[in-house]
Amino acid sequence: MSFELSAESAAEYETELARLREEHRDLDDAIEALARMVAGDRIQLQRLKKRKLALRDRISFLEDQLTPDIIA
Repeated sequence: MSFELSAESAAEYETELARLREEHRDLDDAIEALARMVAGDRIQLQRLKKRKLALRDRISFLEDQLTPDIIA
């Protein structure tokens, strides 16, 4: 099942991918800062980590869509 993205779709995916990667990095910083706090909010920390995992999944999906299938 071969599926090719149009140039417009690929550009949209690239834009979303860049935005998600930036948000993922920002979450890394926020998680690190919250973890360093003595009285850090564990629930907030858990939510940030969950959001980060969801972003990682979406990033992986977009990368897979942008990478052409190689038939071995």
